[in-house]
Amino acid sequence: MWFKNLLLYRFPGKVDIDQNTLNQQLQEQAFKPCGKQDTHRYGWVPPMGDLSDQLFHSANGCLMFCARREEKVLPAAVIREKLEEKVAHIQATEDRRVYRKEQQSLKDDIVFECLPQAFTKSQRTYAYIDTQTGWLVVDASSAAKAEELMKLLRQSLGTLPVVPAQVAESPAVIMSGWLRGEQLPSGVEPGDECELREAGEDGSILRCKRQDLYASEIEQHLNGGKQVVKLAIDWQETLQCILSEDLSIKRLKFADKLLEEANDASDGDKAAQFDADFVVMSLNLREFIEVVVNFFGGLAREAQ
Repeated sequence: MWFKNLLLYRFPGKVDIDQNTLNQQLQEQAFKPCGKQDTHRYGWVPPMGDLSDQLFHSANGCLMFCARREEKVLPAAVIREKLEEKVAHIQATEDRRVYRKEQQSLKDDIVFECLPQAFTKSQRTYAYIDTQTGWLVVDASSAAKAEELMKLLRQSLGTLPVVPAQVAESPAVIMSGWLRGEQLPSGVEPGDECELREAGEDGSILRCKRQDLYASEIEQHLNGGKQVVKLAIDWQETLQCILSEDLSIKRLKFADKLLEEANDASDGDKAAQFDADFVVMSLNLREFIEVVVNFFGGLAREAQ
């Protein structure tokens, strides 16, 4: 359950969600497995899995959700082979050419025939709303996955007035300054990984791993006009991550001391363990998100 990626979205005002009716609202979009002719299904499942049938989990002023996506697996090679066989049969028996439009129709028929026998695969996407600070935090590596979850949440709640995190100053400029020798924020240490990018759509990109980020070659690229758009950081020996210029956070890893703190609080009970994990994670992320925003001059006026 510990989040590995963070995409941050901001509520413009007070978060107003009635927990007494929330589970009922989520039930309207509860997950249902794929039927015979469904290509995919998407809906809410209990964040705690088999430990609870509640479609949200509340702790520490935060509401956690979990969306499950199930889709049918139809190998493209299998569909292509069946299509080639059908086209060859028509050409041989009817002595005519099969054009693109008819091939697409034949392909659709093949997919329809194969769907009931297809295997399925599923993915879960977790998110939580911090009702005290006004953040929606999605554990997703791509904006598309986050948008899919937010669309479902908007359908359930009726409204979801959130916008991507926006800050007052340029993260790329600030992070570049850190590697130029400017003072880093308290508790922050750079790691050994970064991505530098030249301005413009066709600008060159340099990705570094296991690299001394204060080395002369990095300085040369910065002096040549590149800026830091991704940077590995360690925060207070509490968590490590890759911080990006759009404020997305990737490859998030929590320190062992936090995992042990949560384990000590659960006393071996699985439900208590889930709750303890969530409390410890959300408390530390609440502080970390505020710190990250302050790295870059605070929230932009329109996002406050």
